[in-house]
Amino acid sequence: MQLFKPKRRIFASKLREMPSINDLDLKGARVLVRVDFNVPLDDQQNITDDSRMQAHIPTLKAIIEKGGRPIVMSHLGRPKDGPDESLSLKHLVEHLRELSGVEVQFINDCVGDAVELATKQLPEGTILLLENLRFHKEETKGDETFAKLLANNGDFYINDAFGTAHRAHASTAVIAQYFKSKKAFGLVLKAEIDNVNKVLHGGKKPVTAIVGGAKVSSKISVLENLLPKIDHLIIGGGMAFTFLKAQGGKTGNSLVEDDFLETAQKIMQEAEKQGVKIHLPLDSVIADDFSNEAKRDIVDSKSIPDGWMGLDAGPETIVALEPIIEASKTVLWNGPLGVFEFEHFSEGTVKTAEMIAKATKGGAFTLVGGGDSVAAIKKFNMAEQVSYVSTGGGAMLEFLEGKTLPGVAAILED
Repeated sequence: MQLFKPKRRIFASKLREMPSINDLDLKGARVLVRVDFNVPLDDQQNITDDSRMQAHIPTLKAIIEKGGRPIVMSHLGRPKDGPDESLSLKHLVEHLRELSGVEVQFINDCVGDAVELATKQLPEGTILLLENLRFHKEETKGDETFAKLLANNGDFYINDAFGTAHRAHASTAVIAQYFKSKKAFGLVLKAEIDNVNKVLHGGKKPVTAIVGGAKVSSKISVLENLLPKIDHLIIGGGMAFTFLKAQGGKTGNSLVEDDFLETAQKIMQEAEKQGVKIHLPLDSVIADDFSNEAKRDIVDSKSIPDGWMGLDAGPETIVALEPIIEASKTVLWNGPLGVFEFEHFSEGTVKTAEMIAKATKGGAFTLVGGGDSVAAIKKFNMAEQVSYVSTGGGAMLEFLEGKTLPGVAAILED
């Protein structure tokens, strides 16, 4: 395995010239907007977390204020065999009315003559919500014919869905070719790129990355891309035990990827070469079972007995991390430091969130991205206390890896 290999990237200069809504004359135009309304629903199709919908409201309002008529398209869930009533976007109509404060029309398809007619008859100041894109299998296949049919629904195209920007789907990447100079980033997607670039390109030093989660294998490219840009790397969660075992530690029944011990060693060697200080858990809260009710103990992270597993950062680790995070001017948090879903093993993640909030208050730029760390900071009601919380899970991860996201590249291409 070759570590630290070069990757194809979008040039930073091109990203700085990102076309936005402000660059377009939308008066009277049909504006086709790709959003991420993939919100969780309960068994009665009630929305249980509307944060993704809330995020897109400023973009929709900006279009209306510029005289445009928003035609909104999104996916919802993973329908297997065509239309699925439980995953219809009609369940979002009333809440979209409440959030936007304008009339919302809905049509039960996203392509075809009836849809195109509805877009042309849409009154000013009204939003038209199209049916779930994934009711058509051509969406995820990136089908060009389907993309062209979608394109017939708008005069301009705005991509505001960072959460799906890493997918080369019909509505996120293929469709953009039909709009040439009539395409741009929405406010959410532009903000996501701007904020990640604050970390990846020109973050104020010292820059600290806190990378957690279960597996090293899923974060190799992230670590590889971050090392030249950071001063401190805090590794937590299950993935820390692969590094600890690579150092000769005894990890008991903790999650370890034995196939990646050599990789972990190479990452540590490269960090030392680049002057990056790696911080691993000094002590761990261990359990005799993967359960909130398991027996607990606190031990040195390199001396975990057989039959026990590390499930959280210990108190000594938390104390050691505080001055590092407090002194940082830029902080990226991607992944929890423990199994925060279990109350008895959430202390490390809670304290990390509190330290990041304190650093933010002290003037640091702090970015929280990646599904589990976002879930954690929301669970602890601290999302408002950091600089920026990313809306994209997989997309955020790929962007941190330095990959070119298809949905971003499609807007930048002439």
